[in-house]
Amino acid sequence: MAVEGNANDLAQVVVLLAAGVVAAPIFKRIGLGSVLGYLAAGLVIGPFGLGAFSDPQAIIHIAELGVVMFLFIIGLEMQPSRLWSMRKDIFGLGALQVMVCIGGLTMIGVAFGYAVIPSFVAGTGFVLTSTAIVMQMLQERNSLSTLKGQRIIAILLFEDLAIVPLLVLVTFLGSGGEEVTMAERLSSIGIALAATVALIFAGRYLLNPLFRLLASSGAREVMTAAALLVVLGSALLMQVSGLSMAMGAFLAGVLLSESAFRHQLEADIEPFRGILLGLFFLGVGMAIDLSVIAANWKIVVIGVIAYMFVKALLIYSVARLVGTCQREAIERAVLMAQGGEFAFVLYSAASTAGILDAETNAVLTAMIIISMILTPLMVIAHDRIMPAAKPNTDGLELPENVEGSILIIGFGRFGQIVSQPLLARGYTLSLIDKDADFVRDAADFGFKVYYGDGARSEILHAAGAATARAVLICIDDKEAAIRIAEIVKHEFPLVPVLARAFDRGHAIDLVKAGVDYQIRETYESALDFSQKALTSVGEERDTAERLVEEFRDVDVERFAIEVVGGIYAGRSLIRGNASPADLVAARTARERAQREAREEAEASG
Repeated sequence: MAVEGNANDLAQVVVLLAAGVVAAPIFKRIGLGSVLGYLAAGLVIGPFGLGAFSDPQAIIHIAELGVVMFLFIIGLEMQPSRLWSMRKDIFGLGALQVMVCIGGLTMIGVAFGYAVIPSFVAGTGFVLTSTAIVMQMLQERNSLSTLKGQRIIAILLFEDLAIVPLLVLVTFLGSGGEEVTMAERLSSIGIALAATVALIFAGRYLLNPLFRLLASSGAREVMTAAALLVVLGSALLMQVSGLSMAMGAFLAGVLLSESAFRHQLEADIEPFRGILLGLFFLGVGMAIDLSVIAANWKIVVIGVIAYMFVKALLIYSVARLVGTCQREAIERAVLMAQGGEFAFVLYSAASTAGILDAETNAVLTAMIIISMILTPLMVIAHDRIMPAAKPNTDGLELPENVEGSILIIGFGRFGQIVSQPLLARGYTLSLIDKDADFVRDAADFGFKVYYGDGARSEILHAAGAATARAVLICIDDKEAAIRIAEIVKHEFPLVPVLARAFDRGHAIDLVKAGVDYQIRETYESALDFSQKALTSVGEERDTAERLVEEFRDVDVERFAIEVVGGIYAGRSLIRGNASPADLVAARTARERAQREAREEAEASG
């Protein structure tokens, strides 16, 4: 019987992993995001799908550790000084949004005829945004380190802090609230503060010596175990003291953010974080009770729409009130319109306190889960509907009748270096760039840069391309560089055009577009690096210089062949490190793969 039980447990683990491995890549590939993939997979394998699991709450409780580890990693990236600089967003913007949303969402329940206290609890659960969903979406959109991402993180941190007083308030409002004495409440607050102080003390004075001692042992698995111990121990300490596990992990991360072991800790925790966070979303998908939704579908549908719409509207209003631009305000409203995992805890406490009955708890929980599922879809719709962001060109000067002996298009790190010898020789430069923020910043370093897109003919005329002695294309956009080269050679055929090439293939395309000179952006630095490497391993300087010059000659010959015959035409001039047997094996494998691909295409066609 024990063997049979173990086999069943292992089968469930296999089902969980298979569902995540299959669903997440498929949904991400079709543009719906990995979060929605996990949620859909959880619904399929859950009690109301294939029935592989009967208790999704058990999965969620374990997988909540993924959220905990996620916040630990976020904490590692936030030094205390950086967190202190966010205090206005955390306790100002965060508090304002939470208070406004609590008031507005409470009124929804009252408007539907429910009593004030149940309406307050229901609305407050929706106020607490899903940290897991929002953090994952920010990460997939590469927005975690941006200013708008940092503001959202600050609001989430305040919501994590708010769960503690909200749970105390729910207990007080419930039927047993009067049994809790003032002494007991003060005792709970004292325990929470003592736990926080203890964690801060351990982080500042104990963790670094501990990791130095473990690192000296040379046992990698011990370092990994210690990293897990720090995360889970901090989370447990905060939970036992009545605070949020996620807050404990975040605080531990912040305290270790300036440690020499920060990157090692992040590398050790990252695999566990990813797997457990995926399991959390799978658990949420499994927790969708379709029978409750079917029995109360009108309330669920109207409730989800009402709560998400009002919350999004209030978030947008608060953002605009504090001076946030419209685009960022809309994006924040879309990302944070859903309820979150802390709502499950709040509703459970409200049921225990006698504020919510079992059916109401189930309905509200279903509404929270549906709102979490809808968020990735809303983000996709937002990205497709919202017009592309237009740069703020207020105060920027467009080129008009500019005359310079040399026109430089693109004034980033490459163009800046190019400009220095030219300016030292006394040439007048006409500089244009289409990065509005950079154009503003360039003035602080003594440069007059005009705002403009070099791929537009009228901008080139206004920037003085017709009278320039040379046009230098220094942008890092491959397609745009080719387009600019073609326009310049067509409009101003007598003006020499020099261009920065991204790689060898781009250099060939630029030559075909008519440029008079091109150079791969890493070419000279790589040759200089190679020459230094030769002398570092003991070669004479003359030998190193000769070898580099020989390569230059061969490379010029190879490039000329490739301009005519394509990128592979000069392969015979490349020095490789593979043996003849390796080359034969690679060619055989490539031919077999090509043959199988053709056969598969023919079979499917």
